[in-house]
Amino acid sequence: MTEESESAGAHRRSKVGRVIADRELDGLGEELERYWTGEGEERRSLRELADYFNERVLRSAMADADMEVLDGEVENFYELLTDDDVTGGMRVQAERRLERGGIDPDRLTRDFVSHQAVHTYLTKYRDVERETDEPESKTDKARRTVEQLRNRVQAVTRTSVESLRNAGAVSIGDFSVFVDVRITCSDCHSQYTISELIDEGGCQCD
Repeated sequence: MTEESESAGAHRRSKVGRVIADRELDGLGEELERYWTGEGEERRSLRELADYFNERVLRSAMADADMEVLDGEVENFYELLTDDDVTGGMRVQAERRLERGGIDPDRLTRDFVSHQAVHTYLTKYRDVERETDEPESKTDKARRTVEQLRNRVQAVTRTSVESLRNAGAVSIGDFSVFVDVRITCSDCHSQYTISELIDEGGCQCD
C-alpha cells in the first residue's frame, strides 16, 4: 500500500474524509485546510467551514442529479434544510423540490457535518494547527454581516417568486432580484452602502 493510499484510508475514518471520498469532492480537504490556516479575509472559522463543506455537498448532489443551479440557490436550499428559524412547511417544500430533482433529502443531510467534525478532521487526520485568531474588527464584522443578509434576502426572494410562478399565482418570465441596502443620514441626506460609510469614516455632517 502506498503512502498516499494509507493517508486516504486514514482520512476515511473521519466523517468529513468519508463524505469527500464518497462524493468525489477532490481537493475539498485541502481547501478546508487552506481556509482554516489562511490569513486575512481567506481565514474562516470552523462553523463557516462546516457551512462551506455542506453547501459543496449540496451543490455536488444537485449537479449529479442534473438540477439547474441558479445563483444563490444552493445557499438558499441549505438554509431551508438546516436553519432553525425555517418553518416546517418551508423545509418540506424544499425537500420535495429536491426529491423531484432526483435527490434523497435524508441521505443528503446525513452527509452534512458539524464544526466539531471539521475540527477533528483537520487536527487529527490532517495534523493541522492554527495560530490563535486575531479578533475580527467591528468594521469587518459589520461588512460581512450586512453582505450575508443581503445575499440571503436575494436568494429567498428568488425562491419565493419561483414558487409562486410554479403554483400559477403570478406570471413572470426570466427575472433577476436586486437587493440594494443603503444608509441615509437624516441631517445631511447623504446616502451610502455600508462599505462606503465605513471607508468614508462617516457622513457629510460636520
